[in-house]
Amino acid sequence: MTSALKKDLSIALEIADRADAVALDRFRALDLQVETKPDLTPVSDADRAVEQEIRTLLVATHPGDAVLGEEYGTTGHSSRQWIIDPIDGTKNYVRGVPAWATLIALTTRSQGTTGPVSGDDIVLGVVSAPALGMRWWAAHGDGAWMQAQGGSPRQIHVSAVQQIADASISYSDWNDPGWELTRTRKGFQQILETAWRSRAFGDFWSHMMVAEGAMDVALEPQLSVWDQAALIPIVREAGGQVTSFTGEDPIHGENSLSSNGLVHQQVIDLLNT
Repeated sequence: MTSALKKDLSIALEIADRADAVALDRFRALDLQVETKPDLTPVSDADRAVEQEIRTLLVATHPGDAVLGEEYGTTGHSSRQWIIDPIDGTKNYVRGVPAWATLIALTTRSQGTTGPVSGDDIVLGVVSAPALGMRWWAAHGDGAWMQAQGGSPRQIHVSAVQQIADASISYSDWNDPGWELTRTRKGFQQILETAWRSRAFGDFWSHMMVAEGAMDVALEPQLSVWDQAALIPIVREAGGQVTSFTGEDPIHGENSLSSNGLVHQQVIDLLNT
């Protein structure tokens, strides 16, 4: 890890501390304001407050960088872009379920590069879940790490499971219309029937447990760039693999398959049967 990237990671972790404080202050608040966005997903005043806080801190620490966030879109033009999901798991957040997190990623690209960001451009990811008391992070070349509340940081690695029949599978929602949009519902059901165990942890948590080696596969059929940017470097630095359901760049595919790498192609084959 370069000294510049090390500094970026240090600042990203400090920003996550502040985001945690803002989000926790509104978590389970009786006056929490919740609206429905045009895409029919919920947004709370906490989502907006967290993103505003992160943007303010990024302007102070990295004034020349671009920022892409779920709630306020893109600002700035730079070969460096921060990608933010202020609260991943808003549906959990607004119902008082503690499985939600702030996602922060950094992408760097060669000057003059055009077109959409790819997973390979992401050099840093931080996933902070303060209500669970857990945080995960990774920077290119430095491995993947996690820290539980009160504990010391520890490096994490994916599992060594080699067959779907022995694998633990995590996903988001069986009723997600994305299974129909990607024409993978039948293949997904076959995976669930073949696997040793399945659980619907959903959102960031599924992928972080793949990085930890607690789960072997995580699947989500519909994702935006801010939903997955921070997850990609963490799983990859833990030794895993992240692609779309067809094995291509996950961001371009707008869906995500994370695995320990050893069962990855087996999952792709079953999904697309």
